[in-house]
Amino acid sequence: MQDILSKKTLSDVILDNKTVIVRVDFNVPIKDGVIQDNKRIAAAIPTIEYLIKHNCKIILLSHLSRIKSIDDIKSNKKSLKPIASELAKLINDVNVTFIPTSTGQLVVDAVKLMKPKDVILLENTRYNDVNANGEVVKLESKCDNNLGKEWASLAEVFVNDAFGTSHRKHASNVGIANNIETSCIGLLIQKEIKNLSRVVNNPVRPVVAILGGAKVSDKLKVIDNLLNIADKILICGGMAYTFLKAQGVDIGTSLYEPEMLDSAKQILAKGGDKINVSIDFMCGETFADVKPIYRTKEQGLAGVMGLDIGKETIKLFTKQLQNAGTVFWNGPCGVFEFNNFQEGTKAICECLKNLTVSHGTFTLIGGGDSATAIVTLGYSENDYSFISTGGGASLEFIEGSPLPGIECIQNK
Repeated sequence: MQDILSKKTLSDVILDNKTVIVRVDFNVPIKDGVIQDNKRIAAAIPTIEYLIKHNCKIILLSHLSRIKSIDDIKSNKKSLKPIASELAKLINDVNVTFIPTSTGQLVVDAVKLMKPKDVILLENTRYNDVNANGEVVKLESKCDNNLGKEWASLAEVFVNDAFGTSHRKHASNVGIANNIETSCIGLLIQKEIKNLSRVVNNPVRPVVAILGGAKVSDKLKVIDNLLNIADKILICGGMAYTFLKAQGVDIGTSLYEPEMLDSAKQILAKGGDKINVSIDFMCGETFADVKPIYRTKEQGLAGVMGLDIGKETIKLFTKQLQNAGTVFWNGPCGVFEFNNFQEGTKAICECLKNLTVSHGTFTLIGGGDSATAIVTLGYSENDYSFISTGGGASLEFIEGSPLPGIECIQNK
């Protein structure tokens, strides 16, 4: 962790009049060419504006979704073009140009024509994962050094400000950093590290972690590390059913991970009283937005599947959270996309908002589906201390794993 805190930041680098290539995270939801949520774009603006003030020429790189076939490229559904228009609206009086490729002579020529304070956005970096013949080559995703070198050759300084992909070793972060003279992290990553560090380094106690979402396997290392940090761990969402099955509870047709049962047993034994798993459930006979059927842990879930936590679990969790000094939440309590199964997640949103506003509790939302749930259920980022822009990256930070996209940046 100390290594991450010693990385060069914007203020450690001479930037005046330099050409700078910036890895941003513009992986935002787009439907029919319209951006549904621009938060990740807005989160990059402070760094871009900092570079504009320093008279830089700014080249932006981002991925958008996964590219698995040539059709993904030809359909244009995963093009960054709509993002260039949004960016131009968010940064006043700045020339933002979209380049419909991220490699080759077109890019080189565009960079040559740049004036100080100009911004160019290159096309989706993951278009390089499939070649012109339709073969899956993963040059971006597998950190092809030649691709990293090509991007690095466009600029004098590399700034990584894409926290959401910092747990990945890609050509657009590690590849560039390995092939450029000067690299640093941007203001967003700085902010992420500062806030996430408040959970793992000397947090205000008691520390309560709420872990939901679908899979135990995704959060195994996180739970393991949180057992050393947290005073209480509240387990809900889809992952709870693996733990309940490990306790011998009839979980009916609820989703669970059979291969994780032994790990769940070990975690429960190691955690003891520290761990609380959901105790009652709102269920459905199928995975659909149906009228909920109520079941308790004692009754079991024969013939139904759990889709949300019930009123007793809400009471239990709310009680455990009451005196918390620090709360880390990653993963919803149920299928909040269904109107009939939103209550558990909504109750946690409300409880954490109240703790933040009324009690000064430090509440950190670990990105991903939790961040989506907050917006969907009508809450805002001002209701909580910090909402991370990276689901997987924030989890790996909390579990103590190295983040390649930050590790590759030069030390101060």
